Amino acid sequence: MAENGFIDQLKSCIVWSWTYFWTVWFFVMLFLVYIVRVPFKVNENLTTVSMFLNTLTPKFYVALTGTSSLISGLILIFEWWYFRKYGTSFIEQVSVSHLRPLLGGVDNTSPSNSNTSNGDTDSSRQSVSECKVWRNPLNLFRGAEYNRYTWVTGREPLTYYDMNLSAQDHQTFFTCDSDHLRPADAIMQKAWRERNPQARVSAAHEALELEDCATAYILLAEEEATTIVEAEKLFKQALKAGEGCYRRSQQLQHHGTQYEAQHRRDTNVLVYIKRRLAMCSRKLGRTREAVKMMRDLCVFQLMKEFPLLSMFNIHENLLESLLELQAYADVQAVLAKYDDISLPKSATICYTAALLKARGVSDKFSPEAASRRGLSTAEMNAVEAIHRAVEFNPHVPKYLLEMKSLILPPEHILKRGDSEAIAYAFFHLQHWKRVEGALNLLHCTWEGTFRMIPYPLEKGHLFYPYPICTETADRELLPTVFHEVSVYPKKELPFFILFTAGLCSFTAMLALLTHQFPELMGVFAKAFLSTLFAPLNFIMEKVESILPSSLWHQLTRI
Repeated sequence: MAENGFIDQLKSCIVWSWTYFWTVWFFVMLFLVYIVRVPFKVNENLTTVSMFLNTLTPKFYVALTGTSSLISGLILIFEWWYFRKYGTSFIEQVSVSHLRPLLGGVDNTSPSNSNTSNGDTDSSRQSVSECKVWRNPLNLFRGAEYNRYTWVTGREPLTYYDMNLSAQDHQTFFTCDSDHLRPADAIMQKAWRERNPQARVSAAHEALELEDCATAYILLAEEEATTIVEAEKLFKQALKAGEGCYRRSQQLQHHGTQYEAQHRRDTNVLVYIKRRLAMCSRKLGRTREAVKMMRDLCVFQLMKEFPLLSMFNIHENLLESLLELQAYADVQAVLAKYDDISLPKSATICYTAALLKARGVSDKFSPEAASRRGLSTAEMNAVEAIHRAVEFNPHVPKYLLEMKSLILPPEHILKRGDSEAIAYAFFHLQHWKRVEGALNLLHCTWEGTFRMIPYPLEKGHLFYPYPICTETADRELLPTVFHEVSVYPKKELPFFILFTAGLCSFTAMLALLTHQFPELMGVFAKAFLSTLFAPLNFIMEKVESILPSSLWHQLTRI
């Protein structure tokens, strides 16, 4: 134990000395060279070396540069093969694995426990299709938010493809085959198919002239209301009308398939209204009221007889509201229920889990201290959670770290895509800022994820392989006119591959030029060497002029 402690202390002393006093070492070495120049005949040796270089023929330089080019080319080929097979540089791996520990450093990256995630991987591969577009659980209001943005900036935040998907969702949620039996519902069935916003609003008013129609109030609250307060008033009217329709259809649902479809439609309408009312409460600052409404809806959502309700993903609204209240224990309880292998993952679930684990260590985390002592168990768990989240959606960190500007989130998102990253960061950036040091921990560790993902990218690590179609789908969902769609961060070539490639090309060029123009290249070589050694000669002359020539003899006498 004593020997190990002494060796560790010696290593730390060496690292410290080379970190802070390398300039002192450099001048000490120069001084020693100056001291021993007379007994070791340094000047005569330098003269001999210069004479030897002058006697070399151009063929020697051709052979020298050609051999250097050949060796660097072989290193380049080996490095490229190793990188293609293992996804990392051989030289970099050897230096990190063997040389860095000798110098006292600690490798922070450790392989994740992939055995525990095999079930997660297998179940994810059996999940929904890769590029399925999902309804944004936190989508904004068209009239009160999207349209106001357009009035101020003159830009359209929603694409035609996104709005067309919303129209299809409205027809799925708010219409059924028996709408022709009620005049107001028949009008609204046509209104949801209208492309012109003014025509939709006019049809909603026409339906309200006939009777209190819940879906008409929904349309007006979404598209005509210019403030959240106005939208909330309309949704409350819609809730009153929707509850009446729900009670009536509930009594008749077992009388036939037609009544059953009508009851299913009325259930979708009622849940949609309550969800939007909860979102209005959240936007108006009544967060506790919103949490209570969302909890009730989550219980309703888990009922298996209403499969369409799972598309709303109300638990993500609940997570965001609980984070606003800083009720982290309740957030953990919700995650324990929904972060399950049988349910599709989302950026909200993965990054919220990472935020909770980072919260316990981020305030005291320091990359310098971690490199000296290594990561603790809690820090390792937080880093692994961040790596898990980044692998699921690699676009989020740049928005959280404000390396890329945010835009208004679309009404639909593509999981693991740029659209989901925007939607998550738009609402959750404030929660990451509230946790001290969380963004610093994310900044220090998120790029390490890409050293763990197998290469090529078709292989997954903790999740199923990253879909290659996300970029195309995101370009349809996001306004590319003023937003640059984020692309999956591709693995960059290691430094040593680029270095060996440049070295190989440079030496090959020197060999060719030396073979073609031997005399001219000889002149250039001598000029280069003389220029290279000019500062050293200047320093030696200055030292000789300052110090006495008999200093060595005086030192030997002492």
